[in-house]
Amino acid sequence: MSPQLAGVLQLTALIAALALAYRPLGDHMAKVYSSEKNYTPEKWIYKVIGANPAAEMRWPAYLRGVLAFSAVSVLFLYLLQRIQGSLPGSLGFSSIDPDQAFNTAASFVANTNWQSYYGEQAMGHVVQTGGLAVQNFLSAAVGMAVAVALVRGFARSRTGELGNFWADLVRGTVRILLPISVIGAIVLVACGAIQNFSGIHQVGQFMGGTQEWNGGAVASQEAIKELGTNGGGYFNANSAHPFENPNPFSNLFEIFLILLIPFALTRTFGRMVGSLRQGYAILGAMAVIWIGFTALMMWTEFAHRGPAFEIAGGAMEGKETRFGIAGSSIFAVATTLTSTGAVNSFHSSYTGFGGGITMLGMQLGEIAPGGVGSGLYGMLIMAVIAVFIAGLMVGRTPEYLGKKIGTRQIKLAACYILVTPALVLGFTAVAMALPTPGDSMTNSGAHGFSEILYAYTSGANNNGSAFAGLNADTQWFNTTIGIAMLLGRFVPMVFVLALAGSLAEQKPVPETAGTLRTDKPLYAGLLVGTILIITGLTYFPALALGPLAEGLAS
Repeated sequence: MSPQLAGVLQLTALIAALALAYRPLGDHMAKVYSSEKNYTPEKWIYKVIGANPAAEMRWPAYLRGVLAFSAVSVLFLYLLQRIQGSLPGSLGFSSIDPDQAFNTAASFVANTNWQSYYGEQAMGHVVQTGGLAVQNFLSAAVGMAVAVALVRGFARSRTGELGNFWADLVRGTVRILLPISVIGAIVLVACGAIQNFSGIHQVGQFMGGTQEWNGGAVASQEAIKELGTNGGGYFNANSAHPFENPNPFSNLFEIFLILLIPFALTRTFGRMVGSLRQGYAILGAMAVIWIGFTALMMWTEFAHRGPAFEIAGGAMEGKETRFGIAGSSIFAVATTLTSTGAVNSFHSSYTGFGGGITMLGMQLGEIAPGGVGSGLYGMLIMAVIAVFIAGLMVGRTPEYLGKKIGTRQIKLAACYILVTPALVLGFTAVAMALPTPGDSMTNSGAHGFSEILYAYTSGANNNGSAFAGLNADTQWFNTTIGIAMLLGRFVPMVFVLALAGSLAEQKPVPETAGTLRTDKPLYAGLLVGTILIITGLTYFPALALGPLAEGLAS
């Protein structure tokens, strides 16, 4: 069997598995966020935190809940790292330096999981499981809660109430993320991923010296890392490490976990707004971009350019032989089109165009299918923009799901799509202009520029993957990328919730013969075109200086 055919079969199997899970999971999540029943463990949690799950919130109150909870989470995780040296189960590791502790705390709370440290050489069991793994659940649940609030904004009318943040947070964690991650961890253990709390031990003699590894609750953290589109690796090699991702089946299973909830949330959206066809239109737009990017990546990496590529069967540099080009390409696209950031290969070693594809996937806003929650609300923002453009073309007031898209709505949507480009391009420009940040680049020229552009693209878009080659463990990069992660995560949420509140206050507009049908393939195509054009106009100059220049020169 040729590697190309094996790749097509892997992609087909993945699509089939996602299709089988789409309906039951999507319907289950709709029931979770529409239910008025509270389970006993949830009641205990509400009692501890002093929350009333039945109390409805308007968007400012919902936003305050999101920001307050996230601020406390950042502070807790920062302090946990700073006192690690005094904690049991620290494996002898010292406390984390202030700039790196800030960067890591911001990273995991923002669902970015950017890592400027070697996991197996810096973090003990308590920080890994009690800090990082906990935030893998909670940051994902926050994103899902904000997405559901926006969906309620479309579904409700003549009220500014968007639900209860604390109820959405708890239910998303307890009823969705926790059960699936338990099953996922069991599957990964069966595949060979480790799950223990052993200390540091020698594993053999290598080139005249010894190699040491520490154990850990790897399988359980790996499951929620992928399911919650988090991406932080227990080990520095991330999902290329055999303890995290042992074989081709576990590799495909991890990709399945990455895409599972983001795709299924489109059905949840359709259920909650009362029209499954609307959910299918969003799903179709996401699927077209994802499949297109995957096919383009596989073609780019399989292309034979010279005798070395001929012998290897493609661009094998930086890729694990147990996954091959196909398994690596599918993983790379899945992790950068979502906000996961896990890697099973070094993106810096991809071809010039291949590295550009990973970068462009993040620059789209990670909406195809995007992160857990963030992908859906990002795509709905683009849907509002697409409706507005269509309204301009026909001279009609734009409407989406029975809600008028007026001046206030389009301003909020426009502010949303401007935040991350401003962070990415602004920080990249400053880093390239100053003398010191450039010292962290391993390469010069177009590839070196790509290292820095990728770092800020990954941070501001809450992806967390690294291009490799950039020494990001400096005060400059720890601080600026940490700021980019926090602003890139929470400033857009302000506009999302404000938009949700303004939509919920409207009364529904009756459908007429002139209403644009947003549940048709024509509109899905318009949505895809809008996404690609907006991103292309925004990032094309920067991409031309980096991956495009490198690809054309090779």
